[in-house]
Amino acid sequence: MNDRELTPADLRQIEQEGLTLSQVRKQLEKFRQGTTPVKLLKPCTPGDGIECPAEGAKNELINRYEASSRALDIVKFVPASGAATRMFKDWFGLLEQGTSAQEEAAGHFAETILRYPFIGELRDVLGKRDTSLDECLKEGRIGDILAAVLLDPGLNYGHLPKALIKFHRYPDGCRTSLEEHFVEAAGYARSSNDLCRLHFTVSEEHLGRVRDRIRQVIPLYEAKYGVHYRVDLSVQKSSTNTIAVDPADRPFRDDRGRLVFRPAGHGALLFNLNDLAADIVFVKNIDNVSHDRLQDRSNPFKKLLAGRLLMVQERIFSYLRMISAEKTSSKTMEEIGGYCRRDLQIQLPEDFASFSDREKGAILFDVMNRPIRICGMVKNTGEPGGGPFWVMDENGGISRQIIEQFQIDGGDPEQLKIWSSSTHFNPVDLVCGIKDYRGNQFDLSRYADQKAVCISVKSEKGRSLKALELPGLWNGSMAGWITLFIEVPLETFNPVKTIEDLLRKEHLPA
Repeated sequence: MNDRELTPADLRQIEQEGLTLSQVRKQLEKFRQGTTPVKLLKPCTPGDGIECPAEGAKNELINRYEASSRALDIVKFVPASGAATRMFKDWFGLLEQGTSAQEEAAGHFAETILRYPFIGELRDVLGKRDTSLDECLKEGRIGDILAAVLLDPGLNYGHLPKALIKFHRYPDGCRTSLEEHFVEAAGYARSSNDLCRLHFTVSEEHLGRVRDRIRQVIPLYEAKYGVHYRVDLSVQKSSTNTIAVDPADRPFRDDRGRLVFRPAGHGALLFNLNDLAADIVFVKNIDNVSHDRLQDRSNPFKKLLAGRLLMVQERIFSYLRMISAEKTSSKTMEEIGGYCRRDLQIQLPEDFASFSDREKGAILFDVMNRPIRICGMVKNTGEPGGGPFWVMDENGGISRQIIEQFQIDGGDPEQLKIWSSSTHFNPVDLVCGIKDYRGNQFDLSRYADQKAVCISVKSEKGRSLKALELPGLWNGSMAGWITLFIEVPLETFNPVKTIEDLLRKEHLPA
């Protein structure tokens, strides 16, 4: 960007976004440079990048976490910024195009509507309009039902965040996805004095509604589960927004001549995560919750992942203290190097054995003094999203990474073959250690791969623009973390991406 092209109003706008001119220049340079595809070597599989603990080891890890959890500061971090608009995409299409043009879809809707957990609320809305759900179904007034669900006045589900959608039905009422995270936290994220800390990232426009719902339900779930909740909300920082450009990579301006800045994807939430003070952080998406009847089967695996984190931290912290105190013999240095290669599967220099003890200590300290993430991986059943792979960087370094399909070279048949041979899927089921061996918080931005951005084509009022997304939260943003993958059962992953997913057996009463 030529500074002479900028007006005083542009400079004020950049400052109001919380950005600097230097940051904007770097963003524009990323558009000009384009993205660099990652180089996949092979998928991570059981025994080769993915751990599959035996039953005895599973119990040991669970017990380790349960024995330590009450002395730890634990937070459940839930990205919940998204609106439910895409979840109801098919229903919006049915409403806008009319049921006469989509008879099959309208018939399916009429057959299944009674099975959704929000049916009671829907009946109330229609009753206030001097009609009933039964009358609407009998008379084929599907459009009236859809409008009552999606629009305001009505349930307004098409414009609410997923956090406020009723997901599950119980004998004593229905729960939103937000509430199910409260229940899950009571099951595996209790610390001292039965405290359960949750942190939800929400969009600015939904902040008030989410806060109101939390105030309503906290007393109910505290009484039901014998816990105390501390819930924090944050919004994506405007300083993480990125400038948009036109197809020629020039700054895109709206119809008033103002620069256009856009949210930078879930990678921007790294800065929200970085603000947390906690020993252990569980990360799970807002729409990945199961019915209460399945939690006794899924919660132990959250404890297992946390137990593995504690096990790794204990070993790494011990080694780091020895290295920092310069109390490591040559034999101990070899032991630490072997642990890094064997247990953490971290690549060390080929000539590592020829280095002096001081040089070895510096290398080992650097590769171990990092944030740690233990990632649950489920068997791939065709769900859209990323997976675990062995990846080679531009310097020849090899590491385990969670990779999304947009990150690879779609024109390279060999890379596509490796991608399609993946056996496991990333359900966003992470347990993170974000403190170092001295108890200090890591600056998480230091461990992000800043080159792992995504450039996508969007439109605004019919005009094409290019948008820049920061490295994804569990992709490039955590690329420099110590990473371990552990296989967890498919039943621990129950996402709701479309409204029809709520009719899967995992979301229905027994």
